[in-house]
Amino acid sequence: MLIERARAKINLTLHIERRRPDGFHDLESLVCFAGAADALRLTPGPTLGFAIEGPTALAAGDGDDNLVLRAARNLCALAPGLTTGAFHLQKLLPVAAGVGGGSADAAAALRLLARANGFPPDDPRVMEAARVTGSDVPVCLGSRARMMRGVGADLGPALDLPPLFAVLVNPGTPVETKSVFARIGLAPGEALGLGGHPPIADGASLDQLLGLLRRGRNDMEDAASVVAPVIGSVIAVLSAARGCKLARMSGSGATCFALFDNRHAAMKAARVIRRDHPHWWVAATVLR
Repeated sequence: MLIERARAKINLTLHIERRRPDGFHDLESLVCFAGAADALRLTPGPTLGFAIEGPTALAAGDGDDNLVLRAARNLCALAPGLTTGAFHLQKLLPVAAGVGGGSADAAAALRLLARANGFPPDDPRVMEAARVTGSDVPVCLGSRARMMRGVGADLGPALDLPPLFAVLVNPGTPVETKSVFARIGLAPGEALGLGGHPPIADGASLDQLLGLLRRGRNDMEDAASVVAPVIGSVIAVLSAARGCKLARMSGSGATCFALFDNRHAAMKAARVIRRDHPHWWVAATVLR
């Protein structure tokens, strides 16, 4: 049995450059990955199978449209004779939440299949399967902090960032990415025009990185807060936590994050938020 962790993807920034003529949006985003994760197991065998359990399994679904199966089938099409087997997903991350949970699961499936078949991690067949499975899957393959541009396939080099002590909060309200883009309402070819992304230096100190992050933004946050007004409440709660350095939404929401100076401050804030909002998903974690 082979095991991989599917770590949550956090968009520290998310700039929308323009809507392309094909209807997709060109983005520029600094992403990193949390300690909070799903767990995926593969028992190699002749037949592809999939089972799911865990607190958020019902929302994720167990049908043929699950991204684990989609990723596996995409790699099978590119690598005839591939050894597959039975996948078992322990689903812990919130669904439709702006943390790339499904994409992380798909990337974990591709890493497991690569290990089972003796492929190198950067095998072009694995990378192509990731690309055709979903826009966030390529960046989730390596699960390293980096810049992500375009529709997701244009990846910058891995960045050496300081550990970021964070609290993640999801209020339990699913948010569809397409509904947020519809609310923003860019026409094909139209640019948002809010300014470029600040350059992110490899090896930046915590203070330097926080300064750069404050110059960045999440261009989907305002529209997502109209689609799901609870997002504004989550950001307000995180911003009010003692020691919070920055609070922002991740992805298209509704998960938001706050950054703190140290692990103790993050864990204390998480305890207070969990006590006051017992129905929210709350996790103290480290982003890298």
